[in-house]
Amino acid sequence: MLYWLRKAGVFVVVTALFGWFFAEASPRAFPQHQTAGFAYGVLHGALMPLALPSLVMGKDVRIYAANNSGRVYKIGFICGINLCGLLFFGSIFWRPKRGAGDQRNQPQ
Repeated sequence: MLYWLRKAGVFVVVTALFGWFFAEASPRAFPQHQTAGFAYGVLHGALMPLALPSLVMGKDVRIYAANNSGRVYKIGFICGINLCGLLFFGSIFWRPKRGAGDQRNQPQ
């Protein structure tokens, strides 16, 4: 039970940090009068999952550039989503390596 409470706590902390980071980065990440290319696609894709806490709280935030370069932007967007998803959901499943002195998985 303690294991799952700790995992839930890590998830909540990571979610709060991601929400804070999105609020800080979002205004700078979406240029108004510039066509978004691959690099902006990666950035927007990485920020998109971070927008979830803001969207759940009722804020209408941007997650995609309407003025983009097309296929190249979309490839970058998908790469960014996958990178961020790995970090976000990886925090739930990450398990620290057990040291040599840890007897929990040692044969008796």
